[in-house]
Amino acid sequence: MIMQLKKPGIQDGDKQGKFSLCKTGSRVDKIAACSSRARSKIVASRRLMKDNPPYDKGTLRIEINFPAEYPLKPPKITFKTKIYRPNIDEKGQVCLPGISAENWKPATRTGQIIHSLTALVNDPQPEHPLRADLAEEYSKDRKKFCKNAEAVPKKYGEKRPVD
Repeated sequence: MIMQLKKPGIQDGDKQGKFSLCKTGSRVDKIAACSSRARSKIVASRRLMKDNPPYDKGTLRIEINFPAEYPLKPPKITFKTKIYRPNIDEKGQVCLPGISAENWKPATRTGQIIHSLTALVNDPQPEHPLRADLAEEYSKDRKKFCKNAEAVPKKYGEKRPVD
């Protein structure tokens, strides 16, 4: 089952700002999933919305693909919206250790995966990059990195829902 996340805020002790799942008119996506009988897989499409810079100008669409062998094999997460992060490549593939084949544990819950994903977007790990140039920029010139990162959702992100 896909975990639903509520809007975080100061009342939750979140002063940094975190990503939340959203839907037009609310802050939580309903599951947009399809199942293929031939492969028995489930694909969930979600939007992530961050309340603090640099991603507060739009929403980011992700796709979580649960293979037929799930939970024995990990899901695959892809960003469908361009994002400027060292741990996410140009095709939207994510470097997230918890969902790699060698680290995967069948007891891992979907909520834990989403939590790890949002933590990675909130706090990039330049020591494990898919895009070395962005990792270097993040490490050496954070101001420039944030400026470049802010431009991407303005150009490619979906419109934010109205509260």
